[in-house]
Amino acid sequence: MRKSLYDEPVLTAFIKVFGCSFLRKTGINCVGSQFYHFFFRQYMAALRPGRIPVTPADHPLDKRIPFLPSWAGVYLDFVGFWVRVISFLAHTFGSHSNRPIKSILVSISKIYASAAEVYSRNLSTTERPFYITRPRFFFIHLLDPHLLCIPSLHVMVVINAFIQFRDIMRGMGKEDAFSFQIEELRRGALAITESLLYVKQHSINCVAAAMYAMTRLDERLFPPEEAEVFGSRLFSGEALAPAMPKTGLSGEDAPAIRGHILSLYRRFVEEGRNAKTWDAPLLDFLRSEAGRNNARKNKAGSRR
Repeated sequence: MRKSLYDEPVLTAFIKVFGCSFLRKTGINCVGSQFYHFFFRQYMAALRPGRIPVTPADHPLDKRIPFLPSWAGVYLDFVGFWVRVISFLAHTFGSHSNRPIKSILVSISKIYASAAEVYSRNLSTTERPFYITRPRFFFIHLLDPHLLCIPSLHVMVVINAFIQFRDIMRGMGKEDAFSFQIEELRRGALAITESLLYVKQHSINCVAAAMYAMTRLDERLFPPEEAEVFGSRLFSGEALAPAMPKTGLSGEDAPAIRGHILSLYRRFVEEGRNAKTWDAPLLDFLRSEAGRNNARKNKAGSRR
């Protein structure tokens, strides 16, 4: 069976979820979690600055990734990416898809709530160009005050779509039958992860933090071994998306970027083994970055 997930209409998922009494409440909770933890929290922080510290999360290697506005469409597809999974399950398995779909909705809610545990104590941002020439970028700047960078929800959501779908197929004994779609999701997750770096919405530090968060949220589905494979395939030419834009990353930069992402991921995992809470390594990282930034500012001020 080689039906592409990208052919699935997003509307099918909404009809399935909100038209089914078994799924409706979970669907409402999922949408509520996204709006509360992403939009409400972020806009409250933007409108009432100073209540939560904001830490720049950039890394010097980010400057070696070109700004490519043509990737905005891939970046904005991250919601459609997991919603189409629900459409595919509904189309393919009918009422037998209810419980798998519910597990996906619950996992999305959990991702937003878990990431908010970091955001509520330390916000983070990156340098992004004020580029609103294209309508899609105007939309991005309008809806995103850009304060929720570590961990990246984009990366968490697309990794979750891939691993949840694969786990569902395994549970049904259909992993081989749907290997095409599983591979499509894996490569699509790589594409969206790369896109958020090309459109300068995140730093490579944010990618490592999101991979760590997914390991800690469900190590069975995203163990370190799986994360290592995912990170090692970024910027390797394996990414997939409809009408794939051209890339601008040089071959010599890709290994350095992958190396940093994986190195920082391993650091988070190692620190997390003895931490009291799962998010302690991310909060410690943000505080250390804030300290380094303050030291740089003080040093620059003393030279004047």
